[in-house]
Parts: sequence; C-alpha cells; structure tokens
Amino acid sequence: MSRIRSRKRVSKSVALTAMAGVGACLAAVVVPSAFAGTSPQAGACTIRPAVKDSEAPLSCLGVTASLDRLPTVGEQATLTVDVEAQTDVKRAGLSLQLPPALRITDADSGLATPTTDAFGQRTSRTLALTPGTRTVKVQVKAVASGPAQIQADISDTDRPGPRRAAHDSVELTIGTSEGSTAKGVSVTKARPAPVHRPATGARKERPVTPKAPAPARASAASGPAAPRAATSVGDSAQVCISGTYRNRFQSAEGGNWNGKANRDEPVHNANVTLWGQPTANSGTQKLATGMTGNNDGTFNLCYTPTTTVTSKVWVEFKTQAGAMWSVVDGNGSLYATATYSQNNVSGSKNLGNVYANDGQSRAWHAFDTLNKLWWNRGSTTNCWAGSQQDGHCTPITVQWYPGSTDGTYWSTGDDKIHLADNDPDSEHTTIHESGHALMGKLYNGWWPTVTNCSPHYVNRTSSTSCGWTEGFANAVAFHTFNDTTYYWGNGSSMNLANNRTTNGIDQGDACEARVATALVDLWSQVDGGWSKSNTMMTKTRQSSLHEYVNDRPDYGLDSGAKARGILYNHTIQY
Repeated sequence: MSRIRSRKRVSKSVALTAMAGVGACLAAVVVPSAFAGTSPQAGACTIRPAVKDSEAPLSCLGVTASLDRLPTVGEQATLTVDVEAQTDVKRAGLSLQLPPALRITDADSGLATPTTDAFGQRTSRTLALTPGTRTVKVQVKAVASGPAQIQADISDTDRPGPRRAAHDSVELTIGTSEGSTAKGVSVTKARPAPVHRPATGARKERPVTPKAPAPARASAASGPAAPRAATSVGDSAQVCISGTYRNRFQSAEGGNWNGKANRDEPVHNANVTLWGQPTANSGTQKLATGMTGNNDGTFNLCYTPTTTVTSKVWVEFKTQAGAMWSVVDGNGSLYATATYSQNNVSGSKNLGNVYANDGQSRAWHAFDTLNKLWWNRGSTTNCWAGSQQDGHCTPITVQWYPGSTDGTYWSTGDDKIHLADNDPDSEHTTIHESGHALMGKLYNGWWPTVTNCSPHYVNRTSSTSCGWTEGFANAVAFHTFNDTTYYWGNGSSMNLANNRTTNGIDQGDACEARVATALVDLWSQVDGGWSKSNTMMTKTRQSSLHEYVNDRPDYGLDSGAKARGILYNHTIQY
C-alpha cells in the first residue's frame, strides 16, 4: 500500500437519534490495547505501566513523578521525576507538562526553556539511557487554586510504541490556605464553566423555534436520523438559550513526543439540558432538553416561561450522545459541564462559545472522537451495527478518569472500553478500542477464540485469530481517518503503510498490520466502502482473515483477481 498523504474530512451528513436498547450478553474476554509496539531486541522488559489487571504491555522504560509537598497558592515544591530503563536507549525523549495552576521556577540543566500556553507549561530533554535510573528535579510554584495535573512522559523517539514508553501523572487540588491542598482531583462534576466570547451587543435575541425531528429511519448512506434541538412546552412567547459548545484539548495527531497539537473544536451530539428557577424561591426545574449540533456543536434550548422574568437559567452538557455512547469516570458517572447561571432572564440569549471544563478536556475529546466513527459506521440501521434493530441498540461506553492506569483495552464482560490517562489524546487509540466494541456488535455477542495475543505486536506475527481481531480494530481506525499512521497518547506515531517490499513488518495474515492495511484496501478499492462488509459480518462469523475472504462471495463481495491482488500486495496469499 502506498502512503496516503491527505487526511480525509470525516463527513457529518445527518445527526444522531437518541435511542436506547438491550443486547445479548457476552462472555468475559479482555481485548488488549492497540499496537503493543515492537518487541525489545534483547532481554525481557518487566516495567508495568498500569495496574496488574490491565492488558497494557510490559515496557522497557518507566517514569515516576512525585512532589515532596502539597503546595498551597504561593508556595513552592520540588517535583522529582525518576526515569527507569531496562535497556539501552540512544534517544529517550522526556517530556514534562504542568497545569496553569503551577509554574516552573527552577529546573535541572538540560531541560528546555519552558513554553507556556493555555494548557500550562511544557519542558523536555533528550536523554541517552543505559539500564538504571536517572533523576530530574524541577522547582514549581502554585499560582492558582483548583484541580491540577502534572504529567511526565518518556519514550524512545527512534522506536515509538508502548513497549518503549511510559507515562505518569500527579493529581492534586490546590488550596489557598495551609493544609487545604489535597491529593487527587474530582472533575466529573466540575465548577461552572464560564461563557467565553459571548455575542456582542445587548439587543434582545429573536426567539427561535426548535427544529422538527427528521424521519426516524435513514439509509446507511445518509446516516442516522436527526434529533430534536430541544423539547419545550407550547410554542408561543418562547425564550431560547443558544450558543456553541466547544472543547480545548491536546491532540497526538499533529503532535510529537515533546509537544502535542492544541485544538479548539465544537462538541457534536452531546446531551444538553436547560435548567432553571422560575422565581428566586422556587425549586430547580428542567426547562428543555436536546443535543448539540451534529454539524457544528450549536445548541438552542427553548421554553415557555411561567413568569415574566425567569430568576435563573443555566445549561448543562453531559458526556452522552442520546443513548448511543458515553464517557464515564471510574464510578460509572457521566461527566457534566454547566454554565454559570443567567439571572433575571426576560428574553432569548445567545451565550456565544461555551467551553468544556478544563479538567474534563480528555473526557470530552474521547466523547467527540466517537462521532467520527458514528458518522461512518456503515450500518443499515440506526444502531452501531446492522445486527441490531432500532430501539434495541447497545451503546459504546468508554471509561476514563484523570491519572487512570486502567487501560488500554475493551472487555466483553462489561462491554466497556477502558482508557488510561493520556489515551484520549490519541483519536486512533479511542477508535481502535471502539473497533473491538463494533466487532462485538457486528457478531451480535459472539467473539472468536483468540490465541497468542497477549502481548501482541503490530508488526510481528502472533496468530491468525489475533491478527484478525487486532487487524480489524486497526483497520477501523485507518478507515475512519483515511490514513495508515498510528498515534499514541504521548504524541509519538508509526506509519504502517506496507507492500511486499516493506521491511520491519512480518508477512502473512498472522500480522495485524498486514491484515489492517489489506482490509482498508479491500473496502476502498473493491467494495466501495465497508457497509457491505459490515453487513456480511452481521450474518456470519469469522475467526481469521482467511475465513473472512472465503465468506465474501456468498454475500456479494468480490474475492477475485483484484481482491487477491490486494492481499498478495500485503504478503497474504491463499
């Protein structure tokens, strides 16, 4: 496969319909993380980057960050970063990131001059490592109160991948008085988010009537049906609260090991509620519900007031898209960002851009990334897979929280994707794990028996069953983004385009990189997309790419000369 140089613009044809449903139970199987990376050249590496139950591979590199004290505003502390190596690394990249609430006041020589942006301060350096431990110290000062996270990453810049990388973080809530700073953060329900750049002028906005829903059914080509913009009582003398919901986040796509790309994008298809108090002494009421815009993240929530002036109204956004997917914390709770209240409201208001709370940035990034798979999921129903019918869909659930070491994998036992701390920074990782969940839905609860897959390496031979399940998940990510480059949460990446002359990637259908790129080429060059392939998978089951290829003719998919030529180009020959 030749390298794809341009990135596809993911289409947003029609919006999401809020649906709930039930599905078949799955046997408990843990599907490991994406791209365990290349195996170490010599010796066994034993550094565990996550909790013992995680399927994240053991690494040759480790990093640990710690503070000697919990500073309150105005106080200083020493940040100690220990880097452990179990093998020689010629160019190890160490990257440190501090939140806006902390500032670097002094650091060991060799660290780059800190850069500052909306996400805080960053510094880095390149180290030549031999087996053992290196220590770096940084003096930091607390300059603001609230949740804060310090992050440290180490990676082999010449050989990227989880087997030669590590991540650690320190979570704390900075207080303003002695003893008030505490370990850990709580961001599921954070402080109200300020309204940024509101509409200029004080003119009264013209009331807007909620859009009517589109038909409940839609073809696979056009996408799912559109949601209601809001629900309200009556249609006269309405008051509407509108705006655009956005998220600022850091993206591995477009970044590198010592600095990820800063993004500012709308959040699509998020459940949104307008809350209010008609009078100062009345209880809180739900005034309207809806979803942010499928195309642009806008919201327009309208209600018919019962008083001339509404005492308070505010908008709350949750990490749930109808009932089709959600992002939850370690306790299973949705993340919620609410605006500050608008007081004494007598007419419609445009809030302009409203931003997700900073502490929830990664949760909202993972949430919005799922839209990119939803828009191109290739289903013949309004569910994730054509094996499920409208009204009986099962959702995709992602678990993430700051500092999480419970990742990266999808488990059939709870049908939940578990992401580690910086995983959401990589959209490829989020979609890869969602690809496992999608396969489970296509197979309607069945899962193949997979062997020799823990650990597995993207460019090495494992087994035909591991090559199939991992290769399919890789292909889902490549299909979604129209590329062949995988990105990890620390910003490093690996281009996996290949043909028969490619070195460094094992041959055959037991190598997941070969399976992934072969599938993407079949879908794009032979099948006219992946909808027919997904439909086939809802009707039959496969434990290997070989079985998949043999099943294709029975379901109108070509397995002739062109298809086999694609397989041959990726070193797969049947």
